[in-house]
Amino acid sequence: MNKIDIVVVSLFDGLSGGRIALERTPHLNVLRYYSSEIDKYAIQIADKNYPQDKKFRLGSVVDIDGNTLLSEIRKEFGDVKILLIGGSPCQGFSMAGKLKGASTKCGQDVVTLEQYIDLKEQGFEFDGQSYLFWEYIRIKQELSPDYFMLENVRITKKWLPMFNEAMGVEPTRINSNLVSAQNRDRYYWHNFGEISQPEDKGILLKDILDYSVDDTHIKPSVAKNIIAQEREIKAGKNGFYQLKCESGFQDNKIGIDKCPTLRAGNNCTYVQIPLHKYRKLTPLECERLQTLPDNYTEGVSNTQRYKMIGNGWTIDIITYLFNHIKRSLNENK
Repeated sequence: MNKIDIVVVSLFDGLSGGRIALERTPHLNVLRYYSSEIDKYAIQIADKNYPQDKKFRLGSVVDIDGNTLLSEIRKEFGDVKILLIGGSPCQGFSMAGKLKGASTKCGQDVVTLEQYIDLKEQGFEFDGQSYLFWEYIRIKQELSPDYFMLENVRITKKWLPMFNEAMGVEPTRINSNLVSAQNRDRYYWHNFGEISQPEDKGILLKDILDYSVDDTHIKPSVAKNIIAQEREIKAGKNGFYQLKCESGFQDNKIGIDKCPTLRAGNNCTYVQIPLHKYRKLTPLECERLQTLPDNYTEGVSNTQRYKMIGNGWTIDIITYLFNHIKRSLNENK
């Protein structure tokens, strides 16, 4: 098989999920993997699994000079293909988030790269982290990569046109439930050509659970709601059920056939199929829901494991996308 030599620049790299996906893409030969990440626990796990990449970690995206990085790549590798990937923070754009989008702390929407750079130079402070999308766009413009991919949540109608215009393409929308037991609906902007939906593998929660775990301890308030709503739980649509709570907002979802979307806090309880007992998912099970290798995140606290797994990608979806790069190259030829 003729492999394509590439240099990868991964922004918001997290636990280096892009690295895993590239290992599962047989036609791509990674000459170097640059990564940008600031979470020390995610970096620790990435270093554990890919020590060869340690000296190519770039720190924060705001400190990256794409022009300098491009010169470095060209000096060492010549006219090699460059792949830029990333998943920028999403809370401001998500339907489940603050819905402030990319904005300054004084409430001014940031809708173009030029505006963002101007505000940044004037010393404006930005709300949350969603504004970092514009750092991805800045670096994309400076690097001029041959291939690019950006992942994010289902963007609200207000912000989707802005994303499409900035990226220069419309996204491919894929739900991870086609390749895993997790319901995770995401947008992927890329230049890999037209991509159809992956084949449904039919994976359910019962296929990934660790049945050696017998800890069914959950909060009394959650247990009370489960008992009261058990009939509705068993009839839950989309393979899961969100508990109703009379005393304020309680974000607890019960997995039946499919797990609800993993989040950084993993503050959900799940059905133990077929025993119909209730407990939290273990970090190992969360890894499987994201199609990570078993125990990939081992070595830090469970709190940090849940966080980085929830913030990460479903690896088999990324692999599916990367497998279209060679086809795109052939079509361009």
